[in-house]
Amino acid sequence: MPLFDYIAADATGATSRGAVEAATAELALDTLKDRGLNVQSLEERAPVSFFARALPSFGGIPIKAIVIFSRQFSILVGAQVPIVESLRTVANQTQHRRMREIVFDVADEVEAGTPLSTAMAKYPAAFSDFFVNMIKSGETTGRLEEIMIYLADQMERDYDLMTKIKGAMIYPAFIMIGLVGVGFVMMVFVVPKLTAVLQESGAQLPLPTRILIGTSSFFQRYWILILVAAGGGGAGLRAWTATPGGKKIWDFIKLKVPVFGALFQRIYIVRFTRSFSTLLSGGVEQVRALEISADIVGNATYAAQIRETAKEVSDGNSVTTVFTREGTMPKMVPQMMSVGESTGRLHEVLAKLTDFYSRELQNLVTNLVSAIEPLIMLIMGLAVGVMVAAIILPMYSLSANF
Repeated sequence: MPLFDYIAADATGATSRGAVEAATAELALDTLKDRGLNVQSLEERAPVSFFARALPSFGGIPIKAIVIFSRQFSILVGAQVPIVESLRTVANQTQHRRMREIVFDVADEVEAGTPLSTAMAKYPAAFSDFFVNMIKSGETTGRLEEIMIYLADQMERDYDLMTKIKGAMIYPAFIMIGLVGVGFVMMVFVVPKLTAVLQESGAQLPLPTRILIGTSSFFQRYWILILVAAGGGGAGLRAWTATPGGKKIWDFIKLKVPVFGALFQRIYIVRFTRSFSTLLSGGVEQVRALEISADIVGNATYAAQIRETAKEVSDGNSVTTVFTREGTMPKMVPQMMSVGESTGRLHEVLAKLTDFYSRELQNLVTNLVSAIEPLIMLIMGLAVGVMVAAIILPMYSLSANF
């Protein structure tokens, strides 16, 4: 429904600005007159573009901006500041341009009478289904202040955890990229010059040297095709994993990869337990909380099991039935959830599981980074050793003949 920006004066003569939602300008005027306002100006707002509402495929809202918004908004709501005023105050302090525009739009719609959760639901790039349902539960139960503070706390914890994981993996990733880049440059530009003398000698070269020369010649002749193939392979893999079938297979593979599989598993478990616990604490019905958690978890294998769990729960079965049967989660998860379900304290048990696996995840990342560093040094040492041996050994053989 269109939004109309207005300037109007009330019975005391005080001027106010705002927005009203109505099908036509005439209905907007009638609505404002019913509020006792004398309309001085009324203009229909241009519709928000697709890119302002759509998923963040073309420069979306950073998670950090959403976390900051959640914390600032929760503080203002907790201080009993009216919602519209809180939204506009936060918007004025928001540095991200698109986020600021979205919050201003939400404030205008709330002032026009739209529920906060409904206004936020129009901007999925900024406010996920999880976020909107938490806000809706706060509106329904009259606990918006409490829910907003709890939501801000949970989002900050999730953001801090993912930031630590990404930060810990930057060094190994940087080293691996540098190693591949240096190896490529060596094969294309350096090795051919070093091995040219050996080839011109006409002597019988050792097998390692012949392999090195052959590999270097291949890189030198087809380096452009190699780069194109690598780029095309990466793009093809990304396109394949974007399809439902490809994502399902890829997500299953990620859980089975040695070493990294345990890391991915913990990430998905923390996402599930934290979102499910938060939604239950916010008063969201259990089946709906499971459906939302399935969208948040980020893995097709777990998402399918969580959705199947939602169906089981709606049929009157236990929340742990599917997890126990499939066995893709550690046994501790369904066992603890079963205890929480039987005692009526499921959300508390889920919170404990989140804390436990968050610590385990951080330990895994720390240990993995500690193990990767010497492994990378070992690989570099072996590569340099093989390359040096392949070049130096035939040189010694040639010098011995003179």
